[in-house]
Order: sequence, then C-alpha cells, then structure tokens
Amino acid sequence: MENIINGSEFVILEKGVTIMDIIDQKIKEQMLTENTDAFSVADLGDLVHQHLRWQKALPRVKPFYAVKCNNSKPVAQILAQMGLGFDCASKNEIATILDIGVRAERIIYANPCKEVSHIKYAMSRGVQMMTFDNKDELLKVAMIHPTAKMVLRIAVNDFTSLLPLSEKFGAPITECRQLMEYAKTLNLDIIGVSFHVGSGCIDPKIFAQAVADARVVFDIGIHLGFQMYLLDIGGGFPGTTEDKVTFEEIAAEINPALDIYFPDKTEVQIIAEPGRYYVTSSFTLVVNIIARKIVEKSQPNFNDEEAGNEKTMMYYLNDGLYGSFCTFEKYRALLKPIVYKKHSLDQKLYNTSIWGPTCDAWDHISSAWMLPELEIGDWLLFKDNGAYTISISTMFNGFHAAPTHYAISEEAWETLQNIKKEI
Repeated sequence: MENIINGSEFVILEKGVTIMDIIDQKIKEQMLTENTDAFSVADLGDLVHQHLRWQKALPRVKPFYAVKCNNSKPVAQILAQMGLGFDCASKNEIATILDIGVRAERIIYANPCKEVSHIKYAMSRGVQMMTFDNKDELLKVAMIHPTAKMVLRIAVNDFTSLLPLSEKFGAPITECRQLMEYAKTLNLDIIGVSFHVGSGCIDPKIFAQAVADARVVFDIGIHLGFQMYLLDIGGGFPGTTEDKVTFEEIAAEINPALDIYFPDKTEVQIIAEPGRYYVTSSFTLVVNIIARKIVEKSQPNFNDEEAGNEKTMMYYLNDGLYGSFCTFEKYRALLKPIVYKKHSLDQKLYNTSIWGPTCDAWDHISSAWMLPELEIGDWLLFKDNGAYTISISTMFNGFHAAPTHYAISEEAWETLQNIKKEI
C-alpha cells in the first residue's frame, strides 16, 4: 500500500510483511535489470517505537530532533507528526523543517557560532531560540536579531564520550556571569541554559552533573533579572543495543537530577536534542560486492597475525567512506556485515578487508570483520546505519548517494495516528 505525506512516498506494509521482505523485493527487482546499485531501506515504524520509548523513560523532556543526524524528508515528517521539536544548525536545516509545515517556535537554532546570513534568515522566518557561548556571538545577534531568545551553552566534563564536544563549544561556568551581564548591556533576552555531554556518552552520571551545573547558571541568570524558563540537556543518547550504556540507564540518571534541581513546580521547560537515538536503528544499508582480491599468505608484504587463516579476502563494495560509511570511525566499528542468503554456520571465515568504490586509498571501511569467501555480485547488509550517513555522504569520484526506500508497518501507522490525536 503506497502512501504520501506532503510529497514523501513510503509504503505501508500489510500485516505479516517485514522490512526484510522489502529488501528481498528490491534486490530481486534490481537483479532483473542487472542493477547492483547500493540502497537503503528505512523502517519509519522504528521512529514511532523509539518515540514511545522516549515518552516512557523521559516524560518531562521534550525531544527536539537533531536534523544534522539524518535530514531525510520522510524522517522529519514522521517526527513532526509526533510533535517533536527540531534542533537546527544552519539556514538550510531551518528551511528544511519550516518547509514541511513545522512552526518556527518548534525550532531551536542550536549552533553557538552562527554565520551572519544564517542569523538574518532565522530572524526573517521567525526562529527565536538560539544558543551562544561567547561575547562576539552576543554582539553579532544583538545587531542582527535583537529579539532573539538566547540560550547559554555551557561546557561540561564530556571527555569520556566517544566524541567530546566541549573543546569546541560551551562556556566555562566561571565565565557565565560575565557573559550574561554583557547580554544585559546589549538588551538581549536570555531564557535558559543548554549543554551537550558529547556524542556517544558512556558515563550516564555526566548528565546528572551537567544538570547540576546548569542549575548554578540558571540561578545566576535569575539573579541578574532574566526570566529563565528553558533547560536544554542536549544529545548523546544511544541509538542501538550495541552501545555501552542503554537509553534507560541514562534516563535513570537524568530523572532524579531533574527532580532535584528543576522540580515540576519550577515550570521550567526541559528539552533535549536526540539524533542517533531516533534514527540509527531504522535504516538498513544494502551493498554489493563489485570486486574481489584474494591475498594468499605466501604473497609478499602480507602480515597475517592469525596463523590459522591461509588467506585474506579483500572485498570492494559499491558504497564507502564517502557515502553511507562516512560515519565516525568509532561508530563504524559497531557495524556488523550480514551476508545476504549465502552464509551457513559451517562456512569457513577469513580475515577480511572491506573497501569502498573510490580511487582514494583512505576509502577503507574495515579490516575487523571475519567473513566467508564470497563472490562478485553477492550482497551484504548493514543494519543500524541511519545516523550521520545520508546527511554527510558525498558524490566524490562521481559516485551517487545510495537511494532510500521508506516503509512503515500497519501497526506503527495506526500508532502514529493515535499519537497525533493526543498532541
């Protein structure tokens, strides 16, 4: 069953039909025309599942989806229909969200260091909330968008996260009073505090400490006369079960901290900026082996630490680091290739080196996987590939980004309609 939301096509799956059935169908269709191009299949129902999970674990926190993580239109539309806000970092991301009918008040321009023309665009489209972490940004905004609602981003102790962010963004607590006093002289309105514990947080206690730090800055703002009513706890939430900590473990640290430092009676609006959490597990990438080399152990310049493997398999795929595997190396290591319909338990496994299709020697996906001996034309599946893939893939060497086919189960579609009624 086909369906369309404002121009985005997706398939509503009849009961009993799975995402794997869609993958089977697409491979068969392509093989009929000898087309082995890579593609992705997105389970939009997984977005619905993740949202219900969020509401249960963090009932006081309204998610503002980080558009940079996956900017595909169907994803944004489904999330918008469930009432999410959006974290945008540029003029184009703001335009993408406004163009699907989201109101400007559901957007936070969460980039502490913004381009002048982008601030002008945000002002022209009615986007008010935006972050800052330095004096120059305050002066810039005061001259261009004096009615903006400013959110002070503070630095936190995020060094244990997979990708720390506080080296680049965030004001030290010791500088916050000075920044807020400067905003006062510029007649700018500060409405709250934000932080980000880094992408891939592996220590949930960082969230609790960051909430406590935010309370300190809140009180400074209140003392200076600002009406402080927004707390933004950022991102860093895991997107798969392969992460070192679970979403529920992080929520178990956040909720008590919120109750202590921002109890319900304070009427502070609490938001977050999840990205990976919503989209990672919803996308499956399907790639084809376009070339192969077998490196025998006897060949020169071959260093095989595994004495039991007499050869290494080198497989070249039709997608690589400039496309769907462009996600950060620490996250790429979590991916696990699945051999499509050829792998059996008794197949011998070999050291395997996986490469992308470009002529760049850097286009090396992994040498960490053990795979059986496969043929040119065989397919590999990579689940959990929805975060920072579509949004940062390129056309380097003339290779196009893998297209995505979108689907949602009947059950998830019905659940989505019920969520919409409750908003």
